[in-house]
Amino acid sequence: MNNILFTHSYFLRFDPKQWRMGQPYPPLGTLYAAALMRNNGYQVSLFDTMFVSDPDEVLSALTKNKPDFFVIYDDGFNYLTKMCLTNMRAAAFNMCKLAKAMGCKVIVSSSDSTDRYQEYLAEGADFVIIGEGEQTLLELINHVKNEQKDYTTIQGLAYLKNGEVFKTPGRSVLKDLDSLPLPAWDLVDMKQYRQTWLKHADYFSLNMSTTRGCPFKCNWCAKPIYGNRYNSRSPENVVAEIKLLKTLYHIDHIWFCDDIFGLKPGWITAFAHLLEKENISIRFKIQSRADLLVHQDVVNALAASGCENVWIGAESGSQQILDAMDKGITVAQIRESTMLMKAAGIKPSFFIQFGYPGELKKDIRLTIDMINELLPFEIGISVSYPLPGTSFYEKVKADLQKKSNWTDSDEMALMFCNTYPPSYYKQLHRYVHQNYRQHLAKNNMEKVLRNPAGISLKSLRKALSIFYHAPATFIEQLKLSRLEDA
Repeated sequence: MNNILFTHSYFLRFDPKQWRMGQPYPPLGTLYAAALMRNNGYQVSLFDTMFVSDPDEVLSALTKNKPDFFVIYDDGFNYLTKMCLTNMRAAAFNMCKLAKAMGCKVIVSSSDSTDRYQEYLAEGADFVIIGEGEQTLLELINHVKNEQKDYTTIQGLAYLKNGEVFKTPGRSVLKDLDSLPLPAWDLVDMKQYRQTWLKHADYFSLNMSTTRGCPFKCNWCAKPIYGNRYNSRSPENVVAEIKLLKTLYHIDHIWFCDDIFGLKPGWITAFAHLLEKENISIRFKIQSRADLLVHQDVVNALAASGCENVWIGAESGSQQILDAMDKGITVAQIRESTMLMKAAGIKPSFFIQFGYPGELKKDIRLTIDMINELLPFEIGISVSYPLPGTSFYEKVKADLQKKSNWTDSDEMALMFCNTYPPSYYKQLHRYVHQNYRQHLAKNNMEKVLRNPAGISLKSLRKALSIFYHAPATFIEQLKLSRLEDA
């Protein structure tokens, strides 16, 4: 028994917003697990669901590969899988049943199955891996291959024992990330990813992870896979992978999908120096925190290494809401880090969150004012989303009733009682985006008026868009006011 078919449960076609964007990333966590199993003598293959239309399509891969083990191993680095969307859960259940019917041992490892292991076991999974998966997967499959029947010694596992759900103690997270083999990139149909990216973005980007975990304790942030520990690959190990991806796949750009990039003191500076030494030029974007980017030397090192876009969890322009979230940052730090990044040529982008318990109209106004003042490169707006394992979830779970997850990433439904009804927050999302575009257009118009000699066709178009966005913003604001007063 040494044949493993890997898959994951994220179907891009089931997520209309992401399908329209057309910027998919391969299932990085799945590729790490496949690489480890292959390095330990197992035959591995991948059924990549990213572009698949129907979970039933897995039948052809099952028939072709005749695997002993069918492993649904979701990408723990992808926020879309962390959201535990119900479309994807249903697809995972379907694939579990199909593989089980064909005689496979079915193993599942994901954020959703970690939270809902009883449900996955009821839907056909033989085993659910709890938390970080690679070492547990290797130990488990070795056990089954060697016909060992006692799984109680395998940490981080849930399964049925004598008809009852049994869960073993948790496994400590892996500290030495350099000990893992590089992801099994060769299993991916890179041509399809490249064509999709070039069609929608005119460049080709791949995803990498340099760290696992996050030590900060925002009370709405779930960490079912890597927890609060923070472990980092060495700059040398990361640069070796960048060289590989540039050589084999001619990438233009990298999305470093770490929760927090470069938190380890001195890491970013060492990374920048190593890229310079190896004569490697690469553009990339990261996620970080405002309080980590108020240091000039850190921002300069990021810029020198090729960072062109940093997403920070700004969340709110209200200090009261940031404190309620246990965010650990200040509005002043958001402002300072934004200015430093812009001065260094880095584009700051904001994650914004509306609907946190206790948020009032004045807090919403402070957030909108912050966006209008700082004009980030991009904004990503969501409403507060409760996930198991967080104190925020415990605070609102009585209100969740039957609905506790979105169907897809664009649902934007507020699932608990708050200051305003869910329809208000959906309209707020539309208004803030339109208002943001209006202020960008206004800013471009001011630049054109200050320097008419430097006008380009592109800058003129951006400036003239004010004549569309201004009335559109007014209309969206009227709609919002009606819901506010309802």
